[in-house]
Amino acid sequence: MIYNIREISQSEYGVLEDFLYEAIFIPGGAEAPPREIIFKPELQVYIKNFGSQDGDYCLVAEVDNKIIGAVWVRIMNDYGHIYNQTPSFAISVFKDFRNMGIGTALMKEMLTLLNVQGYNRASLAVQKENYAVKMYKKVGFEIIGENDEEYIMICEL
Repeated sequence: MIYNIREISQSEYGVLEDFLYEAIFIPGGAEAPPREIIFKPELQVYIKNFGSQDGDYCLVAEVDNKIIGAVWVRIMNDYGHIYNQTPSFAISVFKDFRNMGIGTALMKEMLTLLNVQGYNRASLAVQKENYAVKMYKKVGFEIIGENDEEYIMICEL
């Protein structure tokens, strides 16, 4: 699969709604929530007014000029929040393009970008059942905390 990773343009910020919904982990056998769930305040923190604050960065993967994946970070009080100057990750790839290494490539590119921008760590929260836990570990994240459902992970840059 040939794909390109690039920075998102401001005119494309609207696609983050699609990728926020795609980022919701649905355990096996569970029914997907309605799309309107992304408008809950605890999820809007990931995308509302994206690009308006320091620490808002987004990379997209595209195939044939169509965006098929996104990774974005911002400094926010989300599920993975650990420090006020640490960007938290969100990532998703459309189902037809998963398990092809695109998510891993997006993560690596974003970690490089954050390092260049002077950040020394990044964080995320992930459900324990999510297959992506293995990928996050592969790119350098370590589990630093957990609750019944999620791991809190950090990557030192």
